[in-house]
Amino acid sequence: MIVLRDMMPKSEGWGREMGRPVFSKLVEHVERNPDQTIFPISFKGVKQVDYSFASETVVQLARRYKGEKGFYLFEIATPYIEENVDAAARRVEQPLVVADAKGHRFIGSEPSAGSKAALDFVVARSHARAAEIADAIHVTVANASMKLKQLWSSGFLLRRESVADTGGVEFVYQRIA
Repeated sequence: MIVLRDMMPKSEGWGREMGRPVFSKLVEHVERNPDQTIFPISFKGVKQVDYSFASETVVQLARRYKGEKGFYLFEIATPYIEENVDAAARRVEQPLVVADAKGHRFIGSEPSAGSKAALDFVVARSHARAAEIADAIHVTVANASMKLKQLWSSGFLLRRESVADTGGVEFVYQRIA
């Protein structure tokens, strides 16, 4: 787990100048844990962050590792923090996951209407293959595979290679959180 406040000089994050060294610390943490694919980021103790700080830190981190590593945010103290992170993520079309008492939800970028059912299926199950989604949402396997690849390349999901029943390579897509 990453505790964002531990990487900040004070409990409020303002501007790109404060954000850049925090981003470097975040990258350092990720690089020290190469086998970890999902990183929870706690906002406990963070009183406020502005748009620029959010953009320079957690949004930039998610963009840097898109498709390789996933990050989800939790323990966000105020709606203003989430609003600023959301605005920064929307500007660069980067989805981020927020986990709280209501469950998991996305901020920042939104999935296309055509991919939403596939995303909802994976999020509800934690992981899935294209064939499972094709059956569940009544599309072809090729169509489900295309939707999943788009969700993965956009940063909504992670994926890993697996051995298919036929002996070939198959991707397993997983939710972030």
